[in-house]
Amino acid sequence: MKIESITLHHLSMPLVSPFETSFGRETTRQCVIIEIHSEGLIGWGECVASHDPGYSYETVGTSMHILRDFIVPLILGKDVKDAPDFQGRVSGIRGHHLAKAGVEMALWDLLGKRESKSLHELFGGVREKVEVGVSIGIQESAQGLVRSVAEYVGQGYARVKIKIKPGRDVEDASAVRREFPQLRLQVDANSAYSMDDASRLKPLDDLKLLLIEQPLFEDDIWDHHKFQAQFNTPICLDESIVSPRHARYAIEMKACKIINIKAGRLGGLSQGVMVHDLCLQHDMPVWCGGMLETGIGRASNLALASLPNFKLPGDVSASDRYYKNDITNERFVLNPDSTITVPTGVGLGVTINEDNLRAYTLKKEKFS
Repeated sequence: MKIESITLHHLSMPLVSPFETSFGRETTRQCVIIEIHSEGLIGWGECVASHDPGYSYETVGTSMHILRDFIVPLILGKDVKDAPDFQGRVSGIRGHHLAKAGVEMALWDLLGKRESKSLHELFGGVREKVEVGVSIGIQESAQGLVRSVAEYVGQGYARVKIKIKPGRDVEDASAVRREFPQLRLQVDANSAYSMDDASRLKPLDDLKLLLIEQPLFEDDIWDHHKFQAQFNTPICLDESIVSPRHARYAIEMKACKIINIKAGRLGGLSQGVMVHDLCLQHDMPVWCGGMLETGIGRASNLALASLPNFKLPGDVSASDRYYKNDITNERFVLNPDSTITVPTGVGLGVTINEDNLRAYTLKKEKFS
């Protein structure tokens, strides 16, 4: 595919409600939308870097820099055949996976449109609907958290993930479990703890959680092995798994029993598929994480989560969980069985609401 032009849209979108993790509190979400023109087709991708370097060292600012000054020059005017070709071209750029993944997503969208296939078909997905859950940020109190959980359970979500941090962990999770004894419940620490906290968190083992996500440092795999050995509840790794290689390390070290796949964190949808396949070979279930995506990223997550080893519900909530007005014309809705239908249109299967895109754009840069 001859890459004729690339446009970077720096967006700021208001969230329906504030979202708080151990990193901080967000009321708006920033991201970079990537628009690529090739041979009469337009591909759309989403770089899920945010304004602050909490989840990742990458931010919207660093991503714009890497995209503008390094990735765009490597592909603009070039014939990029597919995702492996793109990965080869950007292999000299160390890290910056969120930026790379946003471009690769747009290339997948172009590939699907050129071949008249959906990403679901291109990936070899086996599900028409995928199980999903909802992620709930830290609330003002345990009682407030229970009320928030009740609201989402009332909407039809059968799996809930709550964020935890020191001082807001065992008590919060216990309060939810008392109120919802049968709920599929999991907790996410976003690297907020150390090995010294293991004994204090041990009561989580009594709450019949699906998993405890990323309790320790983001660059740690070995201590997660020691942490997992102390818990019956499966440990799930997120931030620590930045490549298929790191997934292999985690499997061989027995550092976890579940892996959260985020294509952005891994550097692209192709890398997400590779981690899925590796985990499938080792009977380790995976699930699809979320990064407050717009309809663009949400569509790609649903296609990825249609693969067979996504055994647990993903953080791919309905569109109205985060945005009153999205930038895609298509809005993803929760089915009565706590699933969302995988897009079947060509490419990502979504179209862009140009008015909303313009309204949320802080800055736009075009290269041709």
